[in-house]
Amino acid sequence: MTPIHIVGGGLAGSEAAWQIAQAGERAILHEMRPVRMTEAHKTPGLAELVCSNSFRSDDWLNNAVGLLHEEMRRAGSLIMTAGDANKLPAGGALAVDREGFSDEVTRRLDAHANIEIVREEVAGLPPPGWDSVIIATGPLTSPALSAAIQNLTGEKELAFFDAIAPIVHKDSIDFGTVWLQSRYDKPGPGGTGADYINCPLDKSQYEALIDALLAGEKTEFHDWEKSTPYFEGCLPIEVMAERGRETLRHGPLKPVGLTNPHNPEEKPYAIVQLRQDNALGTLWNMVGFQTKLKYGAQSEIFRMIPGLEKARFARLGGLHRNTFLNSPKVLDGALRLKAEPRLRFAGQITGVEGYVESAAIGLMAGRLAAAEERGEPCDTPPPTTALGALVNHITGGHLEADLGEGRRSFQPMNINYGLFPPIDPPKPQAGRRPRGKEKARARRQAISRRALDDLAAWLSRPAAAAE
Repeated sequence: MTPIHIVGGGLAGSEAAWQIAQAGERAILHEMRPVRMTEAHKTPGLAELVCSNSFRSDDWLNNAVGLLHEEMRRAGSLIMTAGDANKLPAGGALAVDREGFSDEVTRRLDAHANIEIVREEVAGLPPPGWDSVIIATGPLTSPALSAAIQNLTGEKELAFFDAIAPIVHKDSIDFGTVWLQSRYDKPGPGGTGADYINCPLDKSQYEALIDALLAGEKTEFHDWEKSTPYFEGCLPIEVMAERGRETLRHGPLKPVGLTNPHNPEEKPYAIVQLRQDNALGTLWNMVGFQTKLKYGAQSEIFRMIPGLEKARFARLGGLHRNTFLNSPKVLDGALRLKAEPRLRFAGQITGVEGYVESAAIGLMAGRLAAAEERGEPCDTPPPTTALGALVNHITGGHLEADLGEGRRSFQPMNINYGLFPPIDPPKPQAGRRPRGKEKARARRQAISRRALDDLAAWLSRPAAAAE
């Protein structure tokens, strides 16, 4: 039996190895710890949690990450099994005993007859004799392997401080205040001339925003991040504000080439723009708002912007050292590298954010690799499921934009309802129509129920019966 090699024993690699083994195929899991440690890891254990011990909400009916939990459970996830076996009191969230969790994953993998664990570093690209490989090395991929991937893909390996701007759910934006228009009505590639959402600020609103950005509480860098410099072309918005109170008005908030149809006689003092972030048009990225502000400060400050007073954020901003692929360009729909299809990628290196999301892509990579080894179709769940929505986003659902200087707009993201195809909520009973939060809750629940129905159909397809 030809083995499938997995490089990296984090959550994604551990899950991939488990799925392969459970499918009856042989898996060889390569983990460089403790032979070579990273700056973030403290133990040699597999699936070590290096930051929080929380997997976030476990409510499958009302929360997208909770839905992902439930889908993974139904797909036989090792990570969810170990998480459930080591859970701690955390209200509606799933928090785990980090040592017990890692020990459980390590023990189960070590005991599986179809899994071999090899403690060694895979420096550079895997040997040509490895016909099927899953690379799940995470955001701290070793320099040698990073360089090899960069040379193979031709893409810039993003190991500087990558600045991430918040993403807003479109249906939470007040279109009585904002409007759609491109600067000077110029249609970009594939655009119409009305490709940005524009939020107008008068002088007092702009000054208040600057004050809040300067005073807002910022997060601190980890020790192992401090040696990596900012990328000058993508500075945090609060750093730009520190360079002068008018800097933003002459940068991402410049009020030129735009006319407010709600008040065409009055020229805005500054304008915040949002750019469409996914093909469905449900998520919009705040242009130029990459930030190191703490999450609470972000939510408070960015809701000061006219039109965003009730904004719901699919993702808040951040800034950290990261290594991830421009996946929509370099990966195919089965998570294979287009330049060398024997290599499949999983986890954070593919451009997902979060423990559970990383493990979910490991689950999919493992299943796809096992199916390919058996000569079965490498099909993924439909995009109406959480698993399918994640794969779809990183392999084609993201709407790519060229930001100049070799930078691309694809950024890591958590699972959220904006990644799912829209759905109409159930018809109201007795003529009563839900409104506001009730309507949004009904829509979320409809998406979640549809997802589990569609996942059940995918899991019961003939190709999965042998698993």
